[in-house]
Amino acid sequence: MSRRERQRRRHRGRPLRTVVVTLAVVLLAGACTAAAVFAGWVVHVVDDAPTLDQLRPRPQPAVTTVYGSDGSRLGFIAGDVLRVPLDGRGVTATTKRATIAIEDRRFYHHGGIDYVGVARAALQNLVSDRTVQGGSTLTMQLVRNLYLPGSGANRTLERKIREAALADQLDREHTKGWILDHYLDNVPYGTVGGQTAVGIGAAAHVFFDRPAEHLTLPQAALLAGLPQAPTLDNPFLHPRRAKERRAEVLAAMVRSGDLTQAQAARAGRAPLGVRRNDFFGARSEPYVVDYVARELRARYEPAVLRRGGLRVHTTIDPRLQALGRQAIADHLGQPGQPQAALASVDPSDGAIRALVSSTTYGETQFDYAAFAHRQPGSTFKAIDLMDAVRRGVDPDTTYYDSHELGAGWLPTEPTWSVQTDDGVYRGSISLADAIAVSDNTVYAQLGADLGADSVRQTAYDMGVTSHLDAFPAESIGGLRTGVTPLEMADAYATIADGGWRNRVSAIASVELPDGRVDRTAPVRRQEFTDGQAAKVVDALKGVLDHGTAAGMGIGCPAAGKTGTTSSFTDAWFDGFTPTLSTAVWVGYPDETTSMSAVPGYGEVFGATIPAPIWQEYMQSAIGSACDDFPAPQTPFSAVPFDGTYQSAAGAPSVRASRRFSR
Repeated sequence: MSRRERQRRRHRGRPLRTVVVTLAVVLLAGACTAAAVFAGWVVHVVDDAPTLDQLRPRPQPAVTTVYGSDGSRLGFIAGDVLRVPLDGRGVTATTKRATIAIEDRRFYHHGGIDYVGVARAALQNLVSDRTVQGGSTLTMQLVRNLYLPGSGANRTLERKIREAALADQLDREHTKGWILDHYLDNVPYGTVGGQTAVGIGAAAHVFFDRPAEHLTLPQAALLAGLPQAPTLDNPFLHPRRAKERRAEVLAAMVRSGDLTQAQAARAGRAPLGVRRNDFFGARSEPYVVDYVARELRARYEPAVLRRGGLRVHTTIDPRLQALGRQAIADHLGQPGQPQAALASVDPSDGAIRALVSSTTYGETQFDYAAFAHRQPGSTFKAIDLMDAVRRGVDPDTTYYDSHELGAGWLPTEPTWSVQTDDGVYRGSISLADAIAVSDNTVYAQLGADLGADSVRQTAYDMGVTSHLDAFPAESIGGLRTGVTPLEMADAYATIADGGWRNRVSAIASVELPDGRVDRTAPVRRQEFTDGQAAKVVDALKGVLDHGTAAGMGIGCPAAGKTGTTSSFTDAWFDGFTPTLSTAVWVGYPDETTSMSAVPGYGEVFGATIPAPIWQEYMQSAIGSACDDFPAPQTPFSAVPFDGTYQSAAGAPSVRASRRFSR
């Protein structure tokens, strides 16, 4: 080839090389410009993003735990989210290593951001609308759970950058141990039975019915694999996929040096071992937990209760609960026999010590001890006597035992007749003796002299909270709405505590998630003098000494009152010592069913079943605390009393009657 031809060919190639070089320069310049623009945008996003100091961690829901007065757990109050924060306590090293191996194997070597992973995720976000997670470290996931709610469904590049910036701050402000512990407390592990297990503490119970500290290697590996796809890998829904995911975790642990191949193979051959359970629904005292939940709703805003995480220490004594159940079981439980309920209150501060029902929670979730409104029968006569004494009427004041008051004896209630159930005619009798033998005619007349409005107000002042109509029949227990055992235990506690009325509560204290403790301070008000209360105590002692409940004493100073309602539908014994007030109710759930022919008993009065239950329970509950009632500091001062019926003589005509008897 000649020199001229070579030059001609070289000149022909120059335009192509020029184009290629020029294009490369333009593309490189464009890439640099794009990179600079992208870098500037990233800087803008980071600068515009809030800092940790400007954000508050999102309150994480948790279960509320209810404890007895002895510290034992009575049950949980849980919603749709099950979470038991552990703060690292009881989380095994195996669980932590499994989580790091599958989620973030460079966790201890980066500053909260795995830049290689972030770059990969950023590229995928640019070219795909689907969710990506490959670049998220444990720290970034924790940021997402605590500080960026809703980001799980919106992983845009901008949000990823904000997560990374916050993760960098979080890593600088906290130790790796703190970050890992909080991640394990706040990551969702899946939903079972409509409730989502958040945190390893809840997940261990939901999937394996055991605390996190007892998780085995296969169990820890299975749980570590759930957060990325909690539904797809749920072992209850997709056991085969769950086993495959567990194998992936075990393989990751081998790669990270946490396991040998042999250890991983052995763990991989283990059955899944999941078991359905009702750990968070199981309650040793379900009625008590329900009552506490109601009391919490009255104390706290709904948002506080939705977040949960409360540790509620109650005044309920599990020992007394067991004694109450045993006493009821020793007297009832055979086919055809009625139900019973028992409520105990500490007279000194209104603390509820026991709420016991013979029904099981599986039979009915209705708590008879706290919420069953039933006719109180003659137990209401103690309220009449307290009203009379409050107004200066001495319990030695005599009335005429008419045995029966025929219709028309009370002009304002022309159809109301009253009869004393035992059929004994006693003539002139003191109020103290009349309450001991439960004389209806005497206390109907006393109620008429006092006035229904006055008796109603005294009932409220003693602790009755149910609606009263101020009907004359209320003086001997003829209530339209009825009262609960808890109300009557509270009312009698006012007598026991020298006239001091306490607001009843089952809560001693509440530990809030932030560490604050709300303690229940007694709410007390003196409604009667201790001298007035002492007069009523002395009269009610006669019920146990020589009255309708004679022989039902407990070997210690005590007082109380029997009660039986019309047609034997309800029977009661309400009694107290200086340290414990207890009401016992017996009846059928259907308040129209009579106890006139109960198997093993026949007719049931207050002294037939309720008083023996009360006696057995109180003897064990009081134990050696056998103190007498204190002498009053304010002597009772009697005033002249000349009631219309108190001064009447002669026996009214006998008519058919509505009975509110012993």
